[in-house]
Amino acid sequence: MWQTLALGALLFPGLFACCIRSLRRIAPAWSLKDRVVLSSRLVSSVQAIMATISGIVVICNCRDVVNDRHWIAREYLWVVVSYMAYDIYAMYLCHWHKNTEKEPGGGMYSLASVQRFLRREKLMLTHHLFILLVLTPVASLLRGERGDFFVGCIFLAELSTPFVSLGKILMQLQMQDSLLHKVNGILVLVTFFLCRIALFPFMYWSYGQQVGLRLHLVPFHIPLLCNVANGLLIAPQLYWFVLICRKALRLYSSVPDRAR
Repeated sequence: MWQTLALGALLFPGLFACCIRSLRRIAPAWSLKDRVVLSSRLVSSVQAIMATISGIVVICNCRDVVNDRHWIAREYLWVVVSYMAYDIYAMYLCHWHKNTEKEPGGGMYSLASVQRFLRREKLMLTHHLFILLVLTPVASLLRGERGDFFVGCIFLAELSTPFVSLGKILMQLQMQDSLLHKVNGILVLVTFFLCRIALFPFMYWSYGQQVGLRLHLVPFHIPLLCNVANGLLIAPQLYWFVLICRKALRLYSSVPDRAR
């Protein structure tokens, strides 16, 4: 546990710093803001790939979705903890660099800058803090020796993140009108829906298959805490999916207008 946590605490900030330095050499004309923002998206993609692979390994090795164990389900959880702590700081750096020109006044760590960050990123911060303060104790302590399969499923939810990050990177590179951006937009929609929304009914269905229950009966045969935690996890995903759908609608509906 502690070794894994320490490794993650070194890995993500170190990778972030290496990306910023590398971009300074590769693209010297870029501003520090551009390098910081792009680096945060690259690190986010790396973590998402690691989490997705971990989730696939756990799911494939847990035939009994309730009782089977896999060490990755326990160890990678602490990598997620270290990443979430790092990501809050990376989010703040990106926020400050993006808004320092628009809203001058106050240094990087001034009270005014922190308050603006808390106000504008409150949903994402709530999501991160929920994982750190609620989901982590549940997944590491309160569930006991059961449920590694479902932890693997939660890891798999990160599959959409590399595509979301790629879309933002393409926009940062002013390639939002490219074919790659449009294809990536479809992949964002598909992976986000499958791995962040349909994932939850899949977990309920998997449990139902294990114990001989139909899908609609599963919520009434599992602890209330599981239903509450799943509800709190899926709520922001539904909100973000609606935003992604709206953005995709604007993106693809604008094609005929430009053609005319």
